[in-house]
Amino acid sequence: MRRSFAGVWALAALVLAGCGTVEPGAGGVRAESLCPSKAPRYGEAPRDRPTATADAPRPPGTPTPVPSTTGTARDGVRITRLYAGAIDDEGVCRSSSLTAEFEVTNPAAHDMTYTVVFDAQGYTGASRVVGPVGPGRTLRGRVGMSRSYGDAAGGTSVSIMSVRSIPSAEAPAPGGPCPASGVRVYADRGDAAMGLRVVGLHLENCGKEPYAVEGRPELEIIDAEHERVEGVKVLPSAEVAQLGGPPDVARPLTLRPGERALSGIVWRNTVEAFDGAVNAPYLRVRARTDAAPVMVTPELDLGTTGRLGVQAWRKEE
Repeated sequence: MRRSFAGVWALAALVLAGCGTVEPGAGGVRAESLCPSKAPRYGEAPRDRPTATADAPRPPGTPTPVPSTTGTARDGVRITRLYAGAIDDEGVCRSSSLTAEFEVTNPAAHDMTYTVVFDAQGYTGASRVVGPVGPGRTLRGRVGMSRSYGDAAGGTSVSIMSVRSIPSAEAPAPGGPCPASGVRVYADRGDAAMGLRVVGLHLENCGKEPYAVEGRPELEIIDAEHERVEGVKVLPSAEVAQLGGPPDVARPLTLRPGERALSGIVWRNTVEAFDGAVNAPYLRVRARTDAAPVMVTPELDLGTTGRLGVQAWRKEE
């Protein structure tokens, strides 16, 4: 399974505090002691610790977080502090953890939802979904990472691996309250082998009325600048790869409340020229022509093939 399909790592739980002091590491920010100070909850401003700046007043002897020149700011996201350790659910200070504070600033004219992937040398990575973030607003968050298995030393720096942002109105809702449309549309983690990529698209009728679809979902490929990608052919999946399973035949389908349907996209990442390769992180999906759009992030690396296959909706047992 590719790193990009899985969102790279599982969502990390928020941690409430950290312990211990670590010297600065290359490419990150200095880890400092937080334990036993109270830390802000997700989305709150720090209650007893000001945002780290070079001239901010700090108690004597308190380590000062030092921003790095690389890896700590990307696409509106900035790591502001790094702490060694974390407090677990029993209130015990665990020195084998690393905690990072970060800020997400939205420059767009509408609410955006961000997925931020963090990495740290010697620790497991983490992914956080942040939002909605209003236009021009900044939202603070915290993320914790555990020591990698078999790594006794760990590292002292955290970097931002990737940032993905989608309009909050188009954010997928795989769980939680049913959307106003009465249906959920979302992508799974996907799979990859021998240059062939496959990502499932899921449709659930979580409303109170039957929901009819016919044929295949409608797709728009969106690049990293949130512009539509032209020149890629969207074809029945069999014209890109034979995936096995039931025949890929487009037919009318009605989902009763609680029922689900499954589609999927398939592509190859073959590159046969020096330029013209298409890499687009986003895909705007409509379950049917008049459906509200949902944007997913399959990280499309289409190479120079110019083709994306899509399966017809079929009932998911």
